[in-house]
Amino acid sequence: MCISHSVGLHGTNNATDVKIIQILLNENVGRLVPYAPLAIDGKIGKHTLDMIAEFQRRILGIQKPDGKVDSGGRTLRELGAGMSTGLTDDKLRGIMLNANDALINRYFQPLLTMMPNSQINTPLRMAHFLAQLGHESGDLRYSEELADGTAYEGRVDLGNTQPGDGPRFKGRGLIQLTGRANYVAFGTARNRDFVTGTNYTSIATVPNLAVDVSCWYWSTHNLNALADADNLNGITLAINGGYNGLADRRAHLQRGKCLLVH
Repeated sequence: MCISHSVGLHGTNNATDVKIIQILLNENVGRLVPYAPLAIDGKIGKHTLDMIAEFQRRILGIQKPDGKVDSGGRTLRELGAGMSTGLTDDKLRGIMLNANDALINRYFQPLLTMMPNSQINTPLRMAHFLAQLGHESGDLRYSEELADGTAYEGRVDLGNTQPGDGPRFKGRGLIQLTGRANYVAFGTARNRDFVTGTNYTSIATVPNLAVDVSCWYWSTHNLNALADADNLNGITLAINGGYNGLADRRAHLQRGKCLLVH
């Protein structure tokens, strides 16, 4: 379900739902010339209301439109039918609701480039990947674990055998890579050194690497197969080791399916 409550004239107009409808209207703006694209701000202003009514009038043939988009209603279905294929920056905004424009601009192109390299190349795979990425990174806001990493000191199971390995190889990337052994494995896969000196910091600071390490983790854990089966719980378990944040991951997935799977 794309929206939880009605949007538009006399609608509930939750900000999250309004943003989704604004994105869907922008996806259909070519059918509404000369209307200009909306700002994706979650506010139900005159421009948004006018575009809903005009869409109903022009596309649905309703002479007296009610100016409201209901969950599961005809207007919503037709808005979805008019969407483009693939990921756009607006769609990324709709999935990552807390990401500002700078973060969208920082990660949009790396995502477009890196996802296909790991066969994250179907709408359902992309929806699941971005849902997990959104939760793990706080909607692209965090590419490095906030804790200092001392909790990982001496963790032989992570390959942390040298003094300082815990903080040195704490979680980095949008799906966080943790532990010397994993940094070595990723470096081997990419023919790069992420262990010597301060090379490890680049996984958090270089957008392509922050995305690529997440794609690498995804593919090496065979998560495309679980995405193909629409298995949110299985993917969450593989990434988290449990089911922490499952409701938030599901909400991200719902938005991803709405904007990508059609």
